[in-house]
Amino acid sequence: QVQLVESGGGLVQAGGSLRLSCEVSGLIFDDYRMDWFRQAPGKEREFVGGVEWSGSYSCYGNSVTGRFTVSRDNAKNMVFLQMNSLKPEDTAVYYCAALSGNGNIKTASGYDYWGRGTQVTVSS
Repeated sequence: QVQLVESGGGLVQAGGSLRLSCEVSGLIFDDYRMDWFRQAPGKEREFVGGVEWSGSYSCYGNSVTGRFTVSRDNAKNMVFLQMNSLKPEDTAVYYCAALSGNGNIKTASGYDYWGRGTQVTVSS
């Protein structure tokens, strides 16, 4: 079965950094682009950033551009989210998601597979 498992979340002070990991199994990893979303209490799920199948091209949501970086290691079936200069408004559950083919990116409803999420809390 397909599994996406996030790790690396935790509590960090504003201005600090965290690196999230997502380990994927049960699918042909380089058939999929990999993206990160986040969801805070009372808010809709928000696109954070992601990479196409090779990892050569990335894109990011407006709120994180310049602070977050997505990368992938196709030999290990893993995708990463490096988060720097964290702000309290970054507090959320962070999810990794897989999208096949030429599906519509950035729209959560179109993604094929999801992890269960990892909590990131940024204190002021």
